[in-house]
Amino acid sequence: YKDVYPELDKKREFVIKNIVEEEEKFSRTIERGLKEFEKVAGGKISGMDAFNLYQSYGFPIEMTRELAEEKELEVDENGFGEELKKHQELSRTASAGEFKGGLADVGEETKKLHTAAHLLLAALRKVLGEGVEQKGSNITAERLRFDFSYSDKMTDEQKKEVEDLVNEAIKKDLPVVCEVGVFESKYGEKVRVYSISDFSKEICGGPHAGRTGELGGFKIAKEQSSSAGVRRIKAVLK
Repeated sequence: YKDVYPELDKKREFVIKNIVEEEEKFSRTIERGLKEFEKVAGGKISGMDAFNLYQSYGFPIEMTRELAEEKELEVDENGFGEELKKHQELSRTASAGEFKGGLADVGEETKKLHTAAHLLLAALRKVLGEGVEQKGSNITAERLRFDFSYSDKMTDEQKKEVEDLVNEAIKKDLPVVCEVGVFESKYGEKVRVYSISDFSKEICGGPHAGRTGELGGFKIAKEQSSSAGVRRIKAVLK
């Protein structure tokens, strides 16, 4: 498929590395799940136990059923379905209030941190390489959480370099400019593009600060793994 998706060939090593890491991680999870199954396999397996195997260890209900049949045990699949439904409803409730783009609200501090997220992505690309892509974000008035594609833990030097680049852009008090353009697709969809001088340019729904100088100071509070091939940064404005 590299003729259709040329990025696959460009990111060959990255793709293979992450598939291997994911496979190893899944194998370890399955091993732990089998141990957990043995703990609950003393009689009929409850819906809660079956759901715990699914949620915590990635066991689909079919796998739990097969393992139970080998021991001539029953699984409360109706109970499992009820637990799954409750979990899905809670997940929907938790995400219902989120603003498009991962913003908790449209208050002034949240706008500033949203703008900081754009500066952060641009800085990460300058330090770690242009292949860095945003994988998710969650922004409140207190902090921003930003997920991005990268395999390795960032060094202290890299984090400092990213911080310095963002703070330099803030000190320059650059204007944040919004332009409406037509997305290059068969749908001709209109999108908003936010530009911060020649430092950052991203399609985004907004809202943002008017100028970078409003942000004050940028600080990375934590950098950690989010999932295989994805890192997570938590940052604040001072």
